[in-house]
Amino acid sequence: MNKIVTLIILLYCWSMSHSQNTPKPHVLIITTGGTIASKTNAPLIEGHELIQAVPELNNYATVEVDEFVNIGSSKMTPSIWLKLVKHIKSALDANPKIKTVIITHGTDTMEETAFFLNLTHHSKVPIVLVGSMRSSNEISADGPANLINAVRVGISPDAIGKGVLVVMNDNISAARDLLKMNNRRVDAFPSTELGYIGFCDPEKVTFYRSPIKRHTLKSEFDVYHLDSLPKIDIVQDFAGFDPKILTYFTDRPNQGLVISSFAGGRMSSGLGQIFNYPATHKPIVISSSIKSGRIMGSNPEGTPVIIANDLPSNKARILLMLSLTKTKDTKKIQDYFNQY
Repeated sequence: MNKIVTLIILLYCWSMSHSQNTPKPHVLIITTGGTIASKTNAPLIEGHELIQAVPELNNYATVEVDEFVNIGSSKMTPSIWLKLVKHIKSALDANPKIKTVIITHGTDTMEETAFFLNLTHHSKVPIVLVGSMRSSNEISADGPANLINAVRVGISPDAIGKGVLVVMNDNISAARDLLKMNNRRVDAFPSTELGYIGFCDPEKVTFYRSPIKRHTLKSEFDVYHLDSLPKIDIVQDFAGFDPKILTYFTDRPNQGLVISSFAGGRMSSGLGQIFNYPATHKPIVISSSIKSGRIMGSNPEGTPVIIANDLPSNKARILLMLSLTKTKDTKKIQDYFNQY
């Protein structure tokens, strides 16, 4: 019996020594502000302060903190997206030991930033976006647990090849599928029709599927050499839409439009005139304001109309921006919407 006890003690001591000597994965946390970095009735806290408030992160990784911007995500812009994806590339080029990039982000535009990076981040190093619905000094603030889970997901070998991910409320979402559906609740990002791709349980991270649509390393959109992105406006349809509104937007100095239509892509009479525009007109993408379901049909011949399929207007805008960096051909742009 004494020999068994001694063996158990030796095995325990060996495992503890081995775990202490095993180097922890290097994680880069890029902070951008948002609710996760906020306190009620106070300025946004700095990136290093945010991370220092969660010392448990050191149990999982060697953490490097990089404050990129410090804004509410409602102030996010395409210009900042471009700088961010270039910043990430520079960081990875400078330090090949980085296993994952975690981005703390406000939830207002989290789905847009995630989708943009999903189409422009040309690396196998996983990117995980994370935020919170409650300020850091509220009771039961969700930020610390979300941040720890984001690191756990990012360092998981199974995260490689999944595209850009978002971790909120113990759930793992693919960037393309993410939708914010509540203004306040911690479960503001529920599962879409396609479902979560994985979950963060206390003892392990588990993935159940992989996104099929093209992303990251398989994306052909190269923005690293760009200084700006094409300007695209979104037009919301409504009952009794005045066609003069459409004229205003088509006359603006933009390079394309996205229509947020009724269910199934149906539109008011005021917007229906887009089908009379020639194919040489600036591209017009039809999306649906309904959160679930794909627009059926194909883009009509001889028109500038493109079908967004199941992409909501905010993500259709991003894909149209990137498509226009490659081509102005309506059929080719439709191919991009079908692939991505």
